[in-house]
Amino acid sequence: MELVAKELYRVLRPGKYCAILIGGTRRNKMYQPMAYKVMQKFLGVGFELKEDIIKVQHNCKATGFWVDKSKDYNFLLIMHEHLFVFERS
Repeated sequence: MELVAKELYRVLRPGKYCAILIGGTRRNKMYQPMAYKVMQKFLGVGFELKEDIIKVQHNCKATGFWVDKSKDYNFLLIMHEHLFVFERS
């Protein structure tokens, strides 16, 4: 993802924006905050974070399947994603 961030920074003109929509995931019942790891990569190459918009997951087609699984295996559903809006300084 760092290569993607570097290339976006290279091709984007100063003062222009890029946005990325990303959510977290689970590994071994533990929440993996991929969104924040991606945000750190973009900040590390020089982007400035203008907005962090939280997008709630409504009517997800897979939710019905996972509701029972979450009860059976004792984990919470991930019900949001992050829309990061970055500006090239």
